[in-house]
Amino acid sequence: MRFFLYATKEFLGGSVPPRSEGSYAEFLMKTFSPTPKDINHEWFVVDAENQVLGRLASQIAHRLRGKHKPEFAPHMDNGDCIVVVNCDKIKVTGTKMQDKKYYRHSGWVGGLRTTSLGELMEKKPTQALMTAVRGMLPKNKLGRAMLKKLKVYAGPEHPHSAQQPKPLTLPY
Repeated sequence: MRFFLYATKEFLGGSVPPRSEGSYAEFLMKTFSPTPKDINHEWFVVDAENQVLGRLASQIAHRLRGKHKPEFAPHMDNGDCIVVVNCDKIKVTGTKMQDKKYYRHSGWVGGLRTTSLGELMEKKPTQALMTAVRGMLPKNKLGRAMLKKLKVYAGPEHPHSAQQPKPLTLPY
C-alpha cells in the first residue's frame, strides 16, 4: 500500500515525501459520512396541476430520499419536506384511468377488493400520489420516515405557510 501512495504522488508531479512511518497518512482520502447535525431539511411546494403521475412521483421520491444533495447517505434521512398542491388535477397517459388497478385484501376468504385509478381519483385524489411515492421509497423504517415528510393536498391551499416553503419546479 505504501508503494501505491508514493507512486501516485510521483505520478501527480509532486515531490515524494521522506519514507518514515506515518508520513503516508496525509495522502489518504477521507470519506464524508453525514451526522444528524449536518442534515438540513428544506421545505418545497410542488404544483401538481397537469403533471404526469409517475414522473412526478419519481421526482418527489428522489427529493424525499435526498439523492439530489452531495452529502447523500443511503442509511440516513437527509431529504427535504415536500408539499404537493392541486393533486386532483394530476394527469396520466394512455388508458390508465380505467386499466390501472389498486388491490387490497381484508384477510378473509374472498376479501380481495379492487379499485381503478379513476375511482380512486374521485374518492381520494391524494391517495394515488401517496401510493406511487411509497412504492419508490425503501421498504423499511427509513422509508416510512421519509414518507412522513410528504404532505399532499387536493386543492391549491395548504396549512404549511409557517415553514415558508419555496416553490419547486420539476423538470418533467
